[in-house]
Amino acid sequence: MGFINPRKILSSQLTLNNRMLAADFGCGSGEWVLALAEILENGKVYAVDLLDEPVSALKSKARGRNLKNIEIVKSDVEKTIVRLLANSLDLVLITNLLFQVRDKKSVLAEAARVLKSGGKLLIVDWSERTDLGPAQKLNYAEIKDMAHDAGFLPDNEFEAGSFHVGLVFAKK
Repeated sequence: MGFINPRKILSSQLTLNNRMLAADFGCGSGEWVLALAEILENGKVYAVDLLDEPVSALKSKARGRNLKNIEIVKSDVEKTIVRLLANSLDLVLITNLLFQVRDKKSVLAEAARVLKSGGKLLIVDWSERTDLGPAQKLNYAEIKDMAHDAGFLPDNEFEAGSFHVGLVFAKK
C-alpha cells in the first residue's frame, strides 16, 4: 500500500465539492492543504499552524502551484482559533497531529466548534501496528470516545497507507 497519499485519501474517503470551506489543523508544510486546495478550487482551505518555518514552505509550494484559495492562520490548535467562525466549515483535517498534542480533547472540541452540523472531521495518524513514527502512538478507542464526547458520530475507519489509520466523523 505504501506511504500516505493525501489526494487519494481525500478523494476516496470523503464526498467533496469544489466550493467547500475546510481547515487543516496543524498543517505543517502543507501536503494535505495543497491536495485539498486543488480539489476545492472554488472553496477555501484554512491552513492552521503555530510554526513559521513549515508555513513558509507551504506558501512557496502554493505559489508554485498557483493556488490562491489557501489562507494561512497562525494559531495554536489547542486553543480557540479566533479567525475561524463557529459552525462555518464543511471539513476539518487533523493529520499526524494528535499524537503530539497534550490536550487532544481541546483540539477535537475546536474542530466541533468550527464545523457545521453534518460537517466532516478526518483524522489520520500513525498506526499502532507499525514501528515507524513516534514511539507513543494514539489509542484509537480513546480518540473515538473523545470525538463522541465532543459531538461527533463515527462515519468510517480505514487504513491510510501502510503506516497510518484514518477515521472519519460527522458532527451531530
